[in-house]
Amino acid sequence: MDAARETVTVYAGDRLGDYSFGDDHPFGPWRYTSFLARFHQLGLDRHCRIAQPVMAKRAEIERFHTAEYIDRVAQASLTGVGYLDNGDTPAFAGVYEAAARVVGTVLQAVADLINGETRRAFVPIAGLHHARRDAAAGFCVFNDCGVAIETLRSDHGLGRIAYVDIDAHHGDGVFYAFETDPDLAIADIHEDGRYLYPGTGAASETGKGDARGTKLNVPMPPGAGDRSFFEAWEYVEAFIDKAQPEFIIFQCGADSLAGDPITHMAYTSEAHRHATVRLCDLADRHCQGRLLALGGGGYNLGNLAEAWCAVVGAMIEVEA
Repeated sequence: MDAARETVTVYAGDRLGDYSFGDDHPFGPWRYTSFLARFHQLGLDRHCRIAQPVMAKRAEIERFHTAEYIDRVAQASLTGVGYLDNGDTPAFAGVYEAAARVVGTVLQAVADLINGETRRAFVPIAGLHHARRDAAAGFCVFNDCGVAIETLRSDHGLGRIAYVDIDAHHGDGVFYAFETDPDLAIADIHEDGRYLYPGTGAASETGKGDARGTKLNVPMPPGAGDRSFFEAWEYVEAFIDKAQPEFIIFQCGADSLAGDPITHMAYTSEAHRHATVRLCDLADRHCQGRLLALGGGGYNLGNLAEAWCAVVGAMIEVEA
């Protein structure tokens, strides 16, 4: 196997950190720098290829989002006034460019994985899984996950794709956009929606029509820890293995760790490490190694840095 195929790539660069909503917002500017500091402190950068952020073209964003919604974000980006949803996601000057850079960076990671430039990829500021095709939601302006899925189909001709989400919040923007899509396997472990935004993701939601049975929701009780996660993961792993995907997208939000200020879960970073190791194995088995990890949520800076570094570390260890 050539050297490129052994590579883990982390997409970093200060402009990626432009996607934030200010010091007083949970999705603030220090999330990216906290991860980067720990990433360098642990020496993970010595074992990774580092790539710069890329701006998405509007036509690429339109693969998932409506033109009317994109216009609305572009207009709000000029004024920086108001909210893009009902109060969670404020506009700011340059929000369009910041959100488009998240999408473009994820699409670059997709292309690098498909073209054999790298074997695994991690984008820390990404995994904005609440945005709908026609609306912002839950700190998410453009849904880079959804754009990536549509791009894997339209540009790269892949049929079977798996989306795995361990963020404490249900990935509703992805789930409902593809609820009737039988070729997208979704497995989502999240805090029970009876206790946490967005209030969705019941175990009974398994897809609709021809897609029934291609979606797996695993709601977890508040306070669930690593042991509960490892038990739930067995179902997720068997589900994804059965789907035999050609590409795996992993939304590895860190807000499921104990001590997050807006959720009620109690994992440690070992949950993220375990999930990554097992997904690397599935990717090797079914996807020519192609695994794309997206940072997602996480609002305790120490937790976020530890969980995301555990993901990158697990990718590197699998390659060693």
